[in-house]
Amino acid sequence: MRSSSHRDPWLHHLPHSSGCGGFYDWLVHVGSLTARIRSRCSDFRVRLVAQDRRVPFGDELAPLGLRAGESAWVREVVLLSGDTPLVFAHTVLPAANARGAWRLLAGLGTKPLGELLFTDPLIARAALRYARLDPRCAMHARAAAACGVQADTLWARRSLFRRDGRSILVSEVFLPEILNLPK
Repeated sequence: MRSSSHRDPWLHHLPHSSGCGGFYDWLVHVGSLTARIRSRCSDFRVRLVAQDRRVPFGDELAPLGLRAGESAWVREVVLLSGDTPLVFAHTVLPAANARGAWRLLAGLGTKPLGELLFTDPLIARAALRYARLDPRCAMHARAAAACGVQADTLWARRSLFRRDGRSILVSEVFLPEILNLPK
């Protein structure tokens, strides 16, 4: 799948026959991913990979109402258990939305975004979307490089979060080691 502005690779529904195996429960979970991981490991932490202004991937433009070539604030982190990468998270915040409701995002550093998203009652989450990422996909490449993962397929989900009429797009790429967490 390619990151293209004219083709949206993200699925509205994830059928059981999707071939995602053990990732299914992680993908469809609607609560805080941070809280769920923390409940399964004692050494949860966040590693900041990047936080800067850049042009988002092509398939991120339409959901955020951005024009081709328009830059946004992008934050990428890895959720870890100790030194083991579990999830690569990629957040896009349009520059116009960085004021007001989402101004705190710039100062998160290694704090998990999930704590903010799921504790503020004024934040609403849109429906989850799903994708099977292959090495041709820019998001796959970013996750693999940041986490040192070699996988032909990586499963991901994303959703918009809205507060005060302003949106951010959060994508989460599930890495193979997440399947080794205790139940």
